[in-house]
Amino acid sequence: MTAKNWDFSSFDGVNLKIHEVGKGRALILLHGLFSNAETNWIKFGHAQLLADAGFRVIMPDLRAHGESDAPHDPAAYPADVLVKDIEALIADLGLTDFDLGGFSLGARTTAKMLATGTSPRKAILAGMGLQGLSGWARRRDFFFQAIDTRDTAKRGDPHWLAIQFMKSQKIDPVAARLLLDTFSDMDPEEAASIETETLVLCGSEDDDNGDPEELAAILLNGHYVAIPGTHMSSVTKAELGQEMVRFLAG
Repeated sequence: MTAKNWDFSSFDGVNLKIHEVGKGRALILLHGLFSNAETNWIKFGHAQLLADAGFRVIMPDLRAHGESDAPHDPAAYPADVLVKDIEALIADLGLTDFDLGGFSLGARTTAKMLATGTSPRKAILAGMGLQGLSGWARRRDFFFQAIDTRDTAKRGDPHWLAIQFMKSQKIDPVAARLLLDTFSDMDPEEAASIETETLVLCGSEDDDNGDPEELAAILLNGHYVAIPGTHMSSVTKAELGQEMVRFLAG
């Protein structure tokens, strides 16, 4: 794997770590909540599969995740800050013809970008359903509770798995809480206005973010594909990378 990591100073000076592999057509991939580029895209071979298919895969660790900065200053978390970060990255790289995709939180960010003027050739929304875009408050409150009970929750608590994942990824709880409050709901009409050809890719047992088929159906040019797994396990499956290659290289 020909890989490199580099630092990017975002629109407000916050440093983001960028992971990159491959040469060819630019593809920006955004990881899920409490995860990072290594866990979502690199560890299980998806990035290398895409690189082998002729893509330059660009994978930021999102603000407050991975090796990127996790500031505690509330001023570092304006509304839709992740959208601003990725728009700044695209501008800095001078990209005008590229593909864009994300998993879970990365898919939310991708969808928001598609609805507000970013125009990739193709897009991927993985681990996402319509309710995950339009009903964020319920999910936000779930994660707030996970943060607040991270030291007291017992096995069997509905927040247990999220807490263990946060701890394994060394998530800063103060920064995470600030970031969670920056996300806004997307009106279904906004999603219905997205013209980019978009693959909705979701585990067959994954309903964490609602109905992916409903999301694909509301998009003007959406396609739904199911792969094995739950929300947590689908990123470990080879089919995730395989279906991404099939869609983007097709």
